[in-house]
Amino acid sequence: MGKVTLQTVADAVGVSRMTVSNAFSRPDQLSAPLRERILEAARELGYAGPDPSARALARGSTGAVGVVLTDSLEYPFTDEVAMSFLGAIARELEPTGLALTLLSGAESEDRVPARDVAMDGALVYSCDPSSAAVEWLGKRGLPMVFVDQAPAKGIPSVNVDDRGGARAAAQHLVDLGHRRIGLVLSVPAAPYGLVDDPLDGPLGHPVRQRLLGWLDVLAAAGITSRAARIPMSDPDSCVEAAQALLRLEDRPTAILCFSDVIAATVVQVAQDLGLQVPSDVSVVGFDDSPVAARVRPALTTVRQDFPEKGRAAAAALTAALSGGAPQRARHTVLPTALVVRESTAPPAAR
Repeated sequence: MGKVTLQTVADAVGVSRMTVSNAFSRPDQLSAPLRERILEAARELGYAGPDPSARALARGSTGAVGVVLTDSLEYPFTDEVAMSFLGAIARELEPTGLALTLLSGAESEDRVPARDVAMDGALVYSCDPSSAAVEWLGKRGLPMVFVDQAPAKGIPSVNVDDRGGARAAAQHLVDLGHRRIGLVLSVPAAPYGLVDDPLDGPLGHPVRQRLLGWLDVLAAAGITSRAARIPMSDPDSCVEAAQALLRLEDRPTAILCFSDVIAATVVQVAQDLGLQVPSDVSVVGFDDSPVAARVRPALTTVRQDFPEKGRAAAAALTAALSGGAPQRARHTVLPTALVVRESTAPPAAR
């Protein structure tokens, strides 16, 4: 037998090609017995169904949405916050039948995922808005939703109140009596190491907002902090940054960290140096990821609802795909909350 096609099945059952097509893609258009008869004939003939590429071309959509990531595609599978965020997106999209495609924002001379991959729209997750990936998505006219980055006119966005949460964390330390407070930031570009001006150089939107929140409180209290910047692509450098801060002659009595993962490393480094947390140094994280509860002592942190962020982002994208983008280009900001655990205490008397 030659190649089995839609027409082959239609001839075997004695129906039209459209009826066979509806049996696969629009089952509500057929009676249950007729659909089962068509599918049974297709199985016997070895017909798997209409070609997805041809079907996508015919209906003008791919049935897939992209998630554009700044980091490598490995990142979501190693970071618990990203995994929870993507899981919430998948749950929200499941009833729609849309597939999820992960894309790296990085590109090479012959490989530009945002330009080349077939998709109906994209969630742009913590990427540089001036990157080529965002530019290509705009050129293609694809609906977009920004997540964890600065809002842009006409594009829906979903963020958390990073600055407010950071203020609460810094105020907690100031209220405990800390006046020597260090900062550890994860940034996309140099300068790295101990820096005098942590705002120097490019910063991602969450990094800038959390840093500004810390500085709001510290400046009001007359506190000049020491900051260490580590590369986003090299989390191991957090060990060196923590050591640099904790080996200062007038070392900090407390350290504010961009994330719980960084804070957990700072706690480990402090303990390796013979310091007790929190009696010698208090440590505060951000995110309230699962690692915050696993660390000993458990981390004081700022909670963000990353599952809700994923749901809100997916809902915004599906609204944009339905043609509601101009009316629904809202900039959603989800609340944060300080969670006080065992890693913070008043500074020891010197």
